[in-house]
Order: sequence, then structure tokens, then C-alpha cells
Amino acid sequence: MKSFYHYLMTYREPKAKTDIGRFANNAYEDHGFPKNSFEYNEISTYLEMNGSYLASMSIFDTAWELYRAHEEH
Repeated sequence: MKSFYHYLMTYREPKAKTDIGRFANNAYEDHGFPKNSFEYNEISTYLEMNGSYLASMSIFDTAWELYRAHEEH
């Protein structure tokens, strides 16, 4: 099972055209991001305190749902 961060990195784009792509690019630059976490609450709390690059937490929620669906298969 991949951590959320490692899954999110599959959305990195040189010139991000989507909210999740921008999230991935910014998380990559965020050296404090909990890279090895599998826990929604840990990542959510981190982003609420440090994720000023996220326009909305709903972007994280959407990415989390995609992650969970991917990991279930």
C-alpha cells in the first residue's frame, strides 16, 4: 500500500491544470508534508495548519477519496 503522499505524486504536472495537480505540485515542495502517513486525520490536521497552498480542503477530500478507491483495488 502506498502512502497518500506517494499516491498524490502521480498527479504532479509540469504546468498543473487541475486542482489536484496543483495540490500535488505544492505538496512536493512542502518539505514538512507527512510523506509516510496513511491516516486521514494526521494529513488533514497538517494541511489545516500548514496547507496555505490549498484553495480549499475539499481538494484534499477529493484526492483522499481517489486514493482510498485506488488502494481498495
